[in-house]
Amino acid sequence: MACFRRDDEMLTEARMKMSINTRVFSYFNVTPDSPEWLDWKWQFKHRITDADTLSRLVALDSGEISGIRQSLDNFKMALTPYFASIMDPGDACCPIRMQSVPSAYEMGVLPWEAKDPLDEEHDSPVENIIHRYPDRAVFLVARQCAMYCRHCVRKAHMGEEGFALSSDDMAKAIGYIANTPQIRDVLVSGGDPLMLDDAHLESVIAGLRAIEHVEIIRIGTRAPSALPMRITPALLAMLKKYHPIWINTQFNHPAELTREALQACADIVDAGIPLGNQSVLLKGVNDDTETMKALLLGLVKARVRPYYLYQCDLCEGAGHFRTKVEAGIEIIRQLTGAISGFAIPKLVIDVPGGGGKVPIGPDYIESIDDEKIVLRNYQGKQYSYHQP
Repeated sequence: MACFRRDDEMLTEARMKMSINTRVFSYFNVTPDSPEWLDWKWQFKHRITDADTLSRLVALDSGEISGIRQSLDNFKMALTPYFASIMDPGDACCPIRMQSVPSAYEMGVLPWEAKDPLDEEHDSPVENIIHRYPDRAVFLVARQCAMYCRHCVRKAHMGEEGFALSSDDMAKAIGYIANTPQIRDVLVSGGDPLMLDDAHLESVIAGLRAIEHVEIIRIGTRAPSALPMRITPALLAMLKKYHPIWINTQFNHPAELTREALQACADIVDAGIPLGNQSVLLKGVNDDTETMKALLLGLVKARVRPYYLYQCDLCEGAGHFRTKVEAGIEIIRQLTGAISGFAIPKLVIDVPGGGGKVPIGPDYIESIDDEKIVLRNYQGKQYSYHQP
């Protein structure tokens, strides 16, 4: 029952909605309202990391089990009981399952794929800092995640569970930012920074906020989707002390917009923290207009601003997720005019070799000269605008 490719006709209304996998609650002997289930540390401690455990939670055939075990030799698996609970246990093509469960496809590394496709190491002046753009930097503070996305650009570091940012590493990273006055915006990333406990995370945030020229602190996390229990009152109370704080998260499919996830998003926004979403275009998961439309409208209803839609990076073992670039462009074209402009993310390719994010999209300019520009609108009709 392995999911090799999902045909368009398989996209049913049922798949657009969340499934409840009751096997998960039975296996862990909990209920959706039990204190253990609602404790993010319990969720993190009980992440599913092997094929045998997973086979008790979802239906796996021998080929799938073999593929998972092969893949685990190169790329680790971890997913929270919560994320497993929203999988369809009988559907190998479940979009939740496809994002989080390894497959034999990951063994097929293509010639143009790389462990570090964005050449982040080249832009790392000191360990744990990526400084690619003039006024902003990335500070990598963790290598653990609630769930290891199978399409992650940093999947080569999956499972480095023993990594911890030492006080010396912290001092060097903070020192570099402090001594580089053009840096006004720092993205705290990893791994997932919210997998640190509140005190450890606060030491990072406080260190950055103490730097006068750092105006904006952003946090990149998938916790609202994969571990919404992490968004606790204590966490938000701590973050509110260091405004302006922004958070970017990742939802890739409308089935991820569960009651728990929506509450986590609401709590973040109610704490005065702007919340943006960065999706990845994934073949068989969200590479059709109706799925993407449902996701984007669900996000804005939850007060989450769609920010980027990424073409899947050229990381190792993710070739089965990549769509043609034209697929994303066509989705954006069909969404333009069909939903509000602020609900449409910017389609980008984070180009290999460290070139940064390049926006791509439909071309609405038919012609341009000194006299006028001829434009084609979302309906395909032509209009002229006279130059000054």
